[in-house]
Amino acid sequence: MTRPGSGLRPFSIKAKLGTLVVVSVFITTGLLIVALRTRTEFRFITVFSVIATLLITQFVAHGLTAPLDEMRAVARSISHGDYTRRVSGAGRRDELGDLAQTINRMADDLEAEDRHRKELVANVSHELRTPIAALRAVLENVVDGVSAPDPETMRTALKQTERLGRLVETLLDLSRLDNGVVALKARRFEVWPYLSGVLKEANLAASQRRLSSGSGNHSRTDVHLHLDVSPPELTAHADAERLHQVVANLIDNAVKHSPPHGRVTVLARRGAYPESLELEVIDEGPGIPEAERHRVFERFNRGQAPSPQGPGSDGGTGLGLAIARWAVDLHGGRIGVAESVRGCRIQVTLPGISEPRG
Repeated sequence: MTRPGSGLRPFSIKAKLGTLVVVSVFITTGLLIVALRTRTEFRFITVFSVIATLLITQFVAHGLTAPLDEMRAVARSISHGDYTRRVSGAGRRDELGDLAQTINRMADDLEAEDRHRKELVANVSHELRTPIAALRAVLENVVDGVSAPDPETMRTALKQTERLGRLVETLLDLSRLDNGVVALKARRFEVWPYLSGVLKEANLAASQRRLSSGSGNHSRTDVHLHLDVSPPELTAHADAERLHQVVANLIDNAVKHSPPHGRVTVLARRGAYPESLELEVIDEGPGIPEAERHRVFERFNRGQAPSPQGPGSDGGTGLGLAIARWAVDLHGGRIGVAESVRGCRIQVTLPGISEPRG
């Protein structure tokens, strides 16, 4: 079977060069016939034939070499780290057009990889900031005499330090995780105690940040966090660390946009498959306009809804929901904004053990 693109195409370079030879022969033959009939000296015919052949050859050569010059310039820009330039001859129906498309695809891939690298640095910086801020707040309180270095305070500092260590270890696995080389560390766990711990950490971190002078995630303590797990003995199968990223970022986003003394509810229900899980995080804030819902999980998107705390409130970096989507995607799950009568309602579905991540 003949492969697509093999053989002689009507507009291929081979066809153009063959046409050039045929035209040159026809011109030379025509001039020779004219010379014989008009008794013109052959030296004039030779000069005219050479000039005509050179002009046609120059025209064809320019059409072949001009795209190569552009490709060389684009390749040089790519080698210097500029992935924005593209070759304009991708629409040609010859081998140069194929080469231009290949270079453009390579530039697209390199640009996407460079963007992914920058986003990775931003994501990691965002995730490291939370435990660092909490640990700093605990230590500052001990140094300033606000709290005593009792076992409970030291356990809080140790817990944040351990979380820092886990996040640093994640850096070694992120690229392999994206390529599917390293599997998620999924395990079976009880949902109620797990989510209770996540909510407790969120309240503790907010209280500690409120006492510190550093900026970071929300420092509001007026918002009530409510947990609703049904049935109470519900279990799920997922990567606990990744799920912590999802729930913590969704809670952080919901608290930021809640009205004074508002309520954020975390719902957990059994999914359609064994050990699958359906989560909802609901707040009482202004909600997300329908036109913005398709962009809410994009990186650095901070939304258009006004903050209930006024223009001076911390709107965050716009990475929290993007990180949540990334962690859900690793599980092969789904995350999205659902319809809600009041506030914002984020739904998360994790497939459990029936749909392993590919």
